[in-house]
Amino acid sequence: MFTEDHLNKYGDILIWGLKTARKGRFKKGEIVFIQYDPPALRLAEVIYAKLMDMGINPVHRMTGTSRMEKTFYSKADKRQLLFIPPGEKELYENLNGRIFLRAPESLTHLKDIDPKRIGKVLVARKFLRDILDKREASGLYSWTLCTYPTEELASQAKTDMETYVSQIIKACHLDGEDPSSRWDEIYRNTTEIKKWLNSLKVKLFHIESENVDLKITPGEKRLWKGISGHNIPSFEVFMSPDWRGTSGKFYANLPSFRSGNYVEEVRLHFEKGVVKKIEAKEGEVFAAEQIKIDRGASRVGEFSLTDRRFSRIDRFMADTLFDENFGGPYGNCHIALGASYTDTYAGDPSSLTDRDKKMLGFNESALHWDLVNTEAKRVTAYLTSGKKTVIYENGIFMY
Repeated sequence: MFTEDHLNKYGDILIWGLKTARKGRFKKGEIVFIQYDPPALRLAEVIYAKLMDMGINPVHRMTGTSRMEKTFYSKADKRQLLFIPPGEKELYENLNGRIFLRAPESLTHLKDIDPKRIGKVLVARKFLRDILDKREASGLYSWTLCTYPTEELASQAKTDMETYVSQIIKACHLDGEDPSSRWDEIYRNTTEIKKWLNSLKVKLFHIESENVDLKITPGEKRLWKGISGHNIPSFEVFMSPDWRGTSGKFYANLPSFRSGNYVEEVRLHFEKGVVKKIEAKEGEVFAAEQIKIDRGASRVGEFSLTDRRFSRIDRFMADTLFDENFGGPYGNCHIALGASYTDTYAGDPSSLTDRDKKMLGFNESALHWDLVNTEAKRVTAYLTSGKKTVIYENGIFMY
């Protein structure tokens, strides 16, 4: 497992991520929420001490165990499913930061739960996420998260604990003397790539690989974002496109775990922006239920590319945080079904009304499901001038 030195460096990087992700500076007396799964307690203690040293007021909460979560979804009646604890809304309205330490002790404990029950909870709690989105857009809040290794994660990734921990150490640069400086360097390098991408006037992107033939329209007033401190690790550069222009087929060759279910080899077929057909080698029934959670669940909310020169992740980790940042020989492309990110708006996101979002093609949903393809691929940008240019090939941005 991690040494105390690793934990201290992990804590430093998460604080770096939290600060980097926020538009304004943190001030003494502000509130940061530390939310953590039980196995990550020691890392939570390290972060708690660092926040105290900053003059921050940490609020900490351990998540329920996997057994508690299964009990909730198994036994809850309608009122219990939709229940929001007193003070929850007030807490979210006053948060300035949130650090989530993911350390799942089970990835499949909800496999027998009706996905519709899980969907109802997501929809009922969406207003809390909306509160945080508005605070973030106003520069009052930021968030970051990471993964703490567990035996369950290593097992589902089909490896041993030592190998799994080593991959986290390598990916997050915990093996260096000054990991935060290394993340600053990655941040600077990807900033140049984002500037280049944002300078292109693109009508549509065409993504091609052995099993992918997908067209995505960026839409008006869009920005490429990424390496913002939100996720540790994060190497992806992404945007939230105009969902209405999505057409063709997408294939996720990396498996994913969602709501306690294992889904493998998902194939999506889009027409006029909407998934018209979804197939999966395993978990197809669950996958079909996911895109019915709400109207926006069958639409694209994110389009992302990872440059293999930045990511040191080279194996399946059974964890979306790592898998969506896969480097390997060809980098990766992933799309997310469901909610879009309004911070990819080329303007003041806090000024966007619901009508504005609808007109611009930003997708609204309680779902956000990342699906990853790591095949060798080419991404071609068709420019508004009538010309076209390859922006990404075999895992590298052609900058």
